[in-house]
Amino acid sequence: MADKVQTALGNSSGAEFDDKPVEVKWYRSVFYNATILGLCSFAAPGLWGAMNSLGAGGSQSPYLVNTGNALTFCLMVVSCWLTSGIVRYIGIKGALFIGTLGYAPYSAGLYLNNRYGVEWLVIVGAALCGISAGVFWAAEAAIAIAYPEPRNRARMVAYWLTWTRIGQILGGAINLGLNADQNKAGKVTYTVYTIFIALQASGTLVALFLSPPSKVQRPSGTPVQLTISDSPWKEFKTTSKTFLRKEFLLIVLWIGQGVYSEAVFYTYIALWFSVRARALGSFISGIVAVICGNLLGLWLDQNQIPLKKRSRWAFIVILALQGAWWLWLTINVTEFRRTQPIYDWSDPGFGRAFGIFVFLVIGFQLNYNFTYFVIGQLSSSSQETIRLAALLRGVESAWQAVSYGLNAIPIMGAVGGPYINFGLWGISILPAWSVIRTFGVSKDETDLEGSSEDQAEEVRETKS
Repeated sequence: MADKVQTALGNSSGAEFDDKPVEVKWYRSVFYNATILGLCSFAAPGLWGAMNSLGAGGSQSPYLVNTGNALTFCLMVVSCWLTSGIVRYIGIKGALFIGTLGYAPYSAGLYLNNRYGVEWLVIVGAALCGISAGVFWAAEAAIAIAYPEPRNRARMVAYWLTWTRIGQILGGAINLGLNADQNKAGKVTYTVYTIFIALQASGTLVALFLSPPSKVQRPSGTPVQLTISDSPWKEFKTTSKTFLRKEFLLIVLWIGQGVYSEAVFYTYIALWFSVRARALGSFISGIVAVICGNLLGLWLDQNQIPLKKRSRWAFIVILALQGAWWLWLTINVTEFRRTQPIYDWSDPGFGRAFGIFVFLVIGFQLNYNFTYFVIGQLSSSSQETIRLAALLRGVESAWQAVSYGLNAIPIMGAVGGPYINFGLWGISILPAWSVIRTFGVSKDETDLEGSSEDQAEEVRETKS
């Protein structure tokens, strides 16, 4: 580990510490690029999430859409794994652009299914989305981790993910306005999809405004390093070796328990709630997820508090909340399978049934934010950041492929999914803790780039 730190920090008299504070042009700033990334996330996965937060993409039955989503995530596993090799040729900006292309066809498939009952384009659109979205997911994760200064990384990640939830909030607001009179089970108005398709197509254009890493300007003057120099085959082998790192393997179950839940709570709200209640859930859950995600980012960036304390307290709080929420959901679905209710917001018992959906969306957001923090701590170079980001999104995709696939089976969608996710939460605790407990234990295990910037600042002050 000491050798890695020395390599990352270099010699204190070297060029790295000659970086001087710069006057940042607004269109090259980290905040500007985080906003561009956020707008892309809003248009692409954000609106994808908005449709799915209605339950099954707004369809009356969740099973066809869950099958399509399972295919999407299966293909994303492959495209995520290959992203670092793709970045070698077209750069991180090109990868982000390519990644936006598949989302509009996915929405088009849902539109035709909703309006005309066409099923084939749901599957074709899901496949196109999976091929491009894996590249998008890996690219956006690498940008979000690498572009900000480490001391501001968690807040910038939370800001970027806010845009993803804004997509859900806007989509929920549109859906709520168009479906406010639908107090029974059913599907949403097809007009919703035409709006979403237009917005998702705009994301491709927005991606062109991202600054390449070499042109990003940090106030500290330290450059952003986010390139791949190895051949695609060598990069593929190196990425595979990175996957087999002990630290990464130990968090695979933790990643799984966090993202497996998406299909579970989207199927839950599709099965047991009226159309307008589903739209309300999309709207409200997005707002509270944004608030909670940004609060977590603020906590993780409190650099005056030791890294050890920040990481452990965040892990413990998320862990405890998730356990309580899975117990709540397990009780609900066990009862609902027997009683077969359809809840509207005017019905008795709506709060107990609806509240857990909102809390599970919060948990999903908190797990996302915290996992990016963990990956940032595990990375020791720009190339490794791209690999770890690609692996993170690939593992997420694999878990979600399994989750959506299983939730396409009626019994699994009704009760099996929550039971499995509760079990995943339980068995993920000890392996994840064995990684989290090492953060901040010694000076060598703090954020390497952050240590470099701090030392560089001390050298500048000495010179002045």
